[in-house]
Amino acid sequence: MSKYNFDEIVDRKGTNAIKVDALEPRYGNPDLIPMWVADMDFKSPPCVTEAIIERAKHGIFGYTNAYQSYYDSIISWVNRQHDWDIKQEWISFIPGIVKGIAFAIDCFSTVDHKIIIQPPVYHPFRIIPTLHHRIVVDNPLKLNSGQYEMDIEGLKNLIDPTCKMLILCNPHNPGGRVWTRQELIDIAEICYDNDILVISDEIHSDLAFAPHKHIPFACVSEKAAQNSITFMAPSKTFNIAGIISSFSVIPNKEIREKFYAYLESSELESGHIFAYLATETVYNHGERWLTELKDYLWNNITFVDKYLKANIPQIKAMLPQASFLIWLDCRKLNLSQKELNFLFVNDAGLALNDGTMFGQGGEGYMRLNIGTPLSIIKKALENLKKAIDAKQIQY
Repeated sequence: MSKYNFDEIVDRKGTNAIKVDALEPRYGNPDLIPMWVADMDFKSPPCVTEAIIERAKHGIFGYTNAYQSYYDSIISWVNRQHDWDIKQEWISFIPGIVKGIAFAIDCFSTVDHKIIIQPPVYHPFRIIPTLHHRIVVDNPLKLNSGQYEMDIEGLKNLIDPTCKMLILCNPHNPGGRVWTRQELIDIAEICYDNDILVISDEIHSDLAFAPHKHIPFACVSEKAAQNSITFMAPSKTFNIAGIISSFSVIPNKEIREKFYAYLESSELESGHIFAYLATETVYNHGERWLTELKDYLWNNITFVDKYLKANIPQIKAMLPQASFLIWLDCRKLNLSQKELNFLFVNDAGLALNDGTMFGQGGEGYMRLNIGTPLSIIKKALENLKKAIDAKQIQY
């Protein structure tokens, strides 16, 4: 029997939630159904709310160090969830994974260096290096039987001595791919042999759906361990992104010392009371909530897939192997990207992410966030069907 109510509709308006309160400035309509920003519309686990309230009763919120039970909770969680044995000295708090990527770029590259990404991919992977005046090099993913694969040969062919970093989305966003061990080993070999540091963003790692299992990049080989920085967080898993609770894991001593010295030089490694508390709480007490969440998410995913096949066959869902995001292939609608966005926003009243923001290969796609009650998903898909039927778009 379910212990948690993921069907509950929680009104987020007026809470300064980007997903809801930024609809008008971004889309021009505050009343769209928000299915874009990658946080969920479910209440976080009760244990974290209770822990924060209890701590707040103390009434003093002074400077706070990371403490032993905080580290222990991370080490235990990563071991239980991902079969990766990490050590305390490998770990540091970071104030957000995108910020961590920016710090790594600044620390380990210069303006004449190239950063490799594999589009279509989470858009900050392109934005952050570009804003730091690095050269971004695309190694586009390949579509095979409805899922993405890494282009290993393409990676080998594009490398030159100025390539200094590869940013890996593991699991993949927006496609939801859980990479195989062999794919990760291949990346590790190539990057190690060419002195290219791998930055592995593993924020969706806890949300892999059976039979798929997330594999941390750094544990696939010694070359991977000695040539990588891994970023993780409980934020997507437990819907606590606003608490800012990310952390890095770096097995290699030389890389670790250089990066952590960089963080410490500006006190960027210093977390806050509720970051430490929330992380420890959800990792120690949130496992049952996560199990039920994943069951609910998978039901949402299968509902979307079945609904599209039965009612909107022009749109095909790429079933995610991890995460609460679905990559929608809308190319058979035969619309330009501008027309596609108009269809979703103006005709259907939906706010999704435009596929082109994820770079090369995103044309004709939209990203759908299904981390919301099923009733909202049903309403959204009904709106979309009516909008398409009204335009008389034929399959």
